[in-house]
Amino acid sequence: MNNLLNAAQDSRPAPQAMIVDGDQANFMTDVVDASQQLPVLVDFWATWCGPCKTLTPALEKITLAQGGRVKLVKIDVDKNRELIAQLARMGLPMQSVPTVVAFWQGQIADTFSGALPESELKRFVEALLKLAGSSAPSADLIAEGKALLEQGQAESAAQHFGAALQEDKEKPEAWAGLVRALLALGDEHRAAQLLSQVPEKIAGHPEIAGARSAVALAAEGRKAQAAMSGLEARLATNPDDHEARYELATALNASDARAEAAAALLDIIRRDRTWNEGAARLQLLKFFEAWGMDDPATMAARRKLSAILFS
Repeated sequence: MNNLLNAAQDSRPAPQAMIVDGDQANFMTDVVDASQQLPVLVDFWATWCGPCKTLTPALEKITLAQGGRVKLVKIDVDKNRELIAQLARMGLPMQSVPTVVAFWQGQIADTFSGALPESELKRFVEALLKLAGSSAPSADLIAEGKALLEQGQAESAAQHFGAALQEDKEKPEAWAGLVRALLALGDEHRAAQLLSQVPEKIAGHPEIAGARSAVALAAEGRKAQAAMSGLEARLATNPDDHEARYELATALNASDARAEAAAALLDIIRRDRTWNEGAARLQLLKFFEAWGMDDPATMAARRKLSAILFS
């Protein structure tokens, strides 16, 4: 799995020119003028500032990860007192360090003071990129990965999701996408392994829950697929064999026949809502979670389920 992630790492060079030391002489060029083309972060820091020692390296890391989409200008407040005084007179809040000010198209777009956790810094930068009509590279990689997965190109999709994880380990969409890509490649074992490495803070995210359900259903479906012909024979003999229809639905789902899988479970619910303590409905909800709530098969089956339950 680690090999897959390493192989998928985005190799785009991160221009070192995106991180510069600023001063009064180049402030207009490096910040105001540059922000006409791309967002600029200005990090006001000082050598005696403890929080600056953690914030500045984190900002540098995040800037490099953007691959040229954002610029970082670092300004030592003690060496640039006249500039700081001038900015304060213009209304820029400069009461403490570290202070980070985001510029876009010559204007102040956002600001914060103090050392934020890296996860919050990433959200700050992503919001700035969104304002500028751009997006973080990881977001682009995830979107491309999802499109490739829908087109049946699981191996390429896995590479995109893996590259997104190299940039940001806390993207649940990237973890879930890579799990689903591995399942599409028939690698259940590695998909399950990957789930065990999801950071605890995002383990409860709906995307991760959906991927977890997809792994569980893949294991169930593999067993049911082996008995599919026998299940169909049982139903031909006895249409009320709900156990056979339930297992058939699981096998159909494993074959990616989503509409047919949902129809089988809906048929059980229509015939006997309380069968096996509502097992058909619970399995259908697991299907929805695994497919995603915005999947066309999910939305169609949800409408049919509502019609049955509220009829």
